Amino acid sequence: MDNTCMIKVEHLSKKYNNDTLVVLKDINAEIHKGEVISIIGPSGTGKSTFLRCLNQLETPSSGKIWINGQEITSGKVNTNLLRQKMGMVFQNFNLFEHLCILDNLTIGPMKLLGKTREEAESRGRELLQMVGLLSKEYAFPKELSGGQKQRVAIARCLSMNPEIILFDEPTSALDPTMVSEVLGVIRRLAGNGMTMAIVTHEMNFARDVSTRIFYMDEGLIYEEGSPDIIFNKPVKEKTRNFIQRIRNFSYHVADKNYDFYQMQSQIRTFCQKYFFREDTINNLLLIIEETMNLCLGEGDSITRNEIIENTGGLDVSIAYSEKDGSISIKFIASEELKTIINRTEESDGISFSIIEGLSVSIKENIENKQVVLFIVAE
Repeated sequence: MDNTCMIKVEHLSKKYNNDTLVVLKDINAEIHKGEVISIIGPSGTGKSTFLRCLNQLETPSSGKIWINGQEITSGKVNTNLLRQKMGMVFQNFNLFEHLCILDNLTIGPMKLLGKTREEAESRGRELLQMVGLLSKEYAFPKELSGGQKQRVAIARCLSMNPEIILFDEPTSALDPTMVSEVLGVIRRLAGNGMTMAIVTHEMNFARDVSTRIFYMDEGLIYEEGSPDIIFNKPVKEKTRNFIQRIRNFSYHVADKNYDFYQMQSQIRTFCQKYFFREDTINNLLLIIEETMNLCLGEGDSITRNEIIENTGGLDVSIAYSEKDGSISIKFIASEELKTIINRTEESDGISFSIIEGLSVSIKENIENKQVVLFIVAE
């Protein structure tokens, strides 16, 4: 990264509905060559609108924007030339469905950059190779998964040789299992020094790949700083509340005939969304399975099942803190059950030993007429 200012924004605002709806207010920012800026914050705070103003897909209500020293809000800018220098990757891919993948990559360079078909196809294949999709060059978008479509969209953006790329929540439309393949391509671009601004809800990714973070709230860049500052030492209260929020998964068990495999599938999807390692996912599933075995699988399980059925069931939840990466599991049932971990002679301590070996701490007590088991996983 050098100190060349690629994007400069002064007092940017955007209003709708005869100025009654203020989406952006007094945005001021600079993005330098080689920087990777992740833009995070609650929904509805203007993050995507900010990117769309940068790319002139939205006309600012007031304020000024400079790209490479040229004021693009002056009304004298060739928008098509601007978008060649500043590419954008959208949530929903925006591929040409009637064109094969290679043609999606060649149409822009041929029509706008004056490339020959041979030149455009050669570059297109290089880019498809880079995103791992060269074998799909003659496929059509409908034949690809969501993750593959988004990788094609990134390759298509790169085919125009942009100096800056804007990403508008590039993984939000994807199944969690496909997210990592797209983020992997963006990581590679970051490693190659591409200047990027990324609206994202993937906090681990933002922490790992960014040079700076913009936290947006109420139409403002409420706080900005390095990933270390924003994620570990934020100055402002709203930033702290956002960063420290807990991500949760919950599942209700009505009786001993609950669908363990359905719960297992939902837990795995939740874990993959937040990039838990495979061994971490397997450990969580094993802790939960062995706890449920102790709860309902041994001894007086018939009586215990009746209690669960008659007192509103058993709730299982997983909480993940984006601040420190801690993972906890909570089991809650009526105090009539007396204990979640029902250790008996028949269990022989094996299940509890497995749980104990995979946990940092295990606490069980009665709170508000409920028995609560709280396990912090390794």
